[in-house]
Amino acid sequence: MHKGHKKHIIIEGITDDGHPFRPSDWAERMCANLCTFNKRRMIYSPLLQPTVNGGHKCISIDPELEHHQPAIYKSIMEFAHSNHLRIFHE
Repeated sequence: MHKGHKKHIIIEGITDDGHPFRPSDWAERMCANLCTFNKRRMIYSPLLQPTVNGGHKCISIDPELEHHQPAIYKSIMEFAHSNHLRIFHE
């Protein structure tokens, strides 16, 4: 890891009480906020990407998202808190 490199924020599709979050495509829906299309293929932003951790759907947020797209960052964090999703740093 580079010196000064910020850790990504991971929001895991598991609630605080251990239940999987539904709908199952929640991560892809959240990340679609910043995707682009190239030849009819969806390209996720490096700032916001769906991922899998321990078999659970997650989203990986580059901390720079807060500076480049503050409204989207705030919306995602509020969504995670209101749905009691697990949040940690990679």
